[in-house]
Amino acid sequence: MIHSGTFTIDTPRLLLRRFEPYDLETMHKNWASVPSVQIEYGEPVYKEIEEAKVLLEKYISGYESDSFYRWAVIEKASGENIGQIAFCRVYEELRAAEIEYCIGTAFQGRGYAGEALSAVIENVFKRTDFRKLEAYHRAENTKSGRVLEKSAMHTTDNVERFRQQGLTPEGEICYCIERY
Repeated sequence: MIHSGTFTIDTPRLLLRRFEPYDLETMHKNWASVPSVQIEYGEPVYKEIEEAKVLLEKYISGYESDSFYRWAVIEKASGENIGQIAFCRVYEELRAAEIEYCIGTAFQGRGYAGEALSAVIENVFKRTDFRKLEAYHRAENTKSGRVLEKSAMHTTDNVERFRQQGLTPEGEICYCIERY
């Protein structure tokens, strides 16, 4: 499989790039310590900045692999880390990946998640040989569903995460986009 690793993507309002040590303060402030973001995202709340530092170091060490895809979402206007977007699972044999993302509460409702997701989809399909990108959200998280739909993803019966576990989604809505 042809991998590119995490590369920089420039959009009109965002810079998507690798995480750097100096992201710690705004990452922690804007989303990693925010219960409503982390709980919806299915991740722990990093109350202490030292806890977030461990997470950040894990992200940064991941860049040693060209099959690691995790972007810091930087708002150009403020220069702050307002979220992240990543491939939480890569299925090399299928040339597929599962996308996850989060945007800090103070920055939601501005179209940032859709802008980041659309840019990642477009650029990953140009630079790699991924054939399919998947995502899912809890049924009650309708905002995430709108982001996925606006990014040209469409609903599908299942995603690889559940297939490999012999499960069918219960309370999750699955999406995908395929390279044509």
